[in-house]
Amino acid sequence: MMIKIKRVYDDFDVTDGVRILVDRLWPRGIRKNSRNIDMWLKDVAPSTELRKWFSHEPEKWEQFRKKYLKELEENKAVEKLENIIKENGTVTLVYSAKDTEHNDAVVLLEFLKTKKL
Repeated sequence: MMIKIKRVYDDFDVTDGVRILVDRLWPRGIRKNSRNIDMWLKDVAPSTELRKWFSHEPEKWEQFRKKYLKELEENKAVEKLENIIKENGTVTLVYSAKDTEHNDAVVLLEFLKTKKL
């Protein structure tokens, strides 16, 4: 079982497995029928309030991380994502943020690694 993260704008690779968009908003410039995205699981993304508060400001990163981890603990969509991972083996969580170190997919991957999948 392998879980990876990747920007949705990066090249598609056959080793990506199932590509799941984990952002609340559809990425700009990407068509809805793009082969870059197999599935959109927006309910696993941070709440609109948290996303807007964070606004991709690195100085808010630690607070955002803690708040989003707390949201994930109570998020019913996580179970759906876990089942998809178990069924498919290799999954790539795709996101649109420019910052590859401070985004929701990084936190989601960290969260999933604590699970026994």
